[in-house]
Amino acid sequence: MDLLTTSEAADYLRLGERKLYELVAENRIPCSKVTGKWLFPRHELDRWVLSGLAHPLGMVPPEPPPIVGGSQDELLEWSLRQAGTGLASLTEGTANGVARLLRGEVAAAAIHFHGEAADPNADAVRSMPRLHDAVLIGFVRREQGLLLPPGNPRSLNSLSDVIESGSRMAMRQPGAGAHMLLDALLARAGADQKDLNRPGPPCLTGSDLAAAVRIGRADCGIATRAAARAAGLEFVPLVWESFDLLMRQRTYFQASMQVLVRFLAADDFPRRAAELTGYDASSAGHIRFFN
Repeated sequence: MDLLTTSEAADYLRLGERKLYELVAENRIPCSKVTGKWLFPRHELDRWVLSGLAHPLGMVPPEPPPIVGGSQDELLEWSLRQAGTGLASLTEGTANGVARLLRGEVAAAAIHFHGEAADPNADAVRSMPRLHDAVLIGFVRREQGLLLPPGNPRSLNSLSDVIESGSRMAMRQPGAGAHMLLDALLARAGADQKDLNRPGPPCLTGSDLAAAVRIGRADCGIATRAAARAAGLEFVPLVWESFDLLMRQRTYFQASMQVLVRFLAADDFPRRAAELTGYDASSAGHIRFFN
């Protein structure tokens, strides 16, 4: 270990020794006291300096942490574990996942945009000016629909039924793909969210929404068929959507991501997708778009 004395550390950091002592006294700099003398590990000083590095807008760290952000999905979380990728998940919804990707805080973002484009995910990525090196990897197509209590006691078979009956509809947070889907479906019906009976607060994942319906906090909500099945709920299908992984090109070639891509082509993946229900795994691992 390369240890610097007080004078050496001050020279290395281009600080006065008095300022260095102030930082030590305020416990604001990495150091260790050995036999009455302060010593400063050089590599810790390097990390300390880099921790305060300010990045201009659009500049990202060279290596993002091994995290998949964005939308929550049970099959994705199972795949990350089962494949032994070493990738963690941070589920905050599509928009937040993309924002973290742009800041270099996650390696990839799981996304499912909605809109009038034929391919909303690719269309959204194409319009991101700060993501000039994007790769969009197909994960699955998923079935989204209304989650309802067992037996569908309010006889809700469409979004129009939900609006006309005044049924309580559990909501996802703004920026979540399911929230975007709801807006798109309401627009097609000539309505908006003001026409809904919306008990709060928003549900942060599809699983949270399923739980809200199961315990009676809401009469319905939009989530995947897999979420409905896992919670023992009724399901009324509405749409199939593309659920994809967005990353930068260099991330695609990293070992952890290649492990995941190879796993998507193995037999265990479509078998598990069929068990969970509501998935079409034919697009798994395919490059669907790149800049």
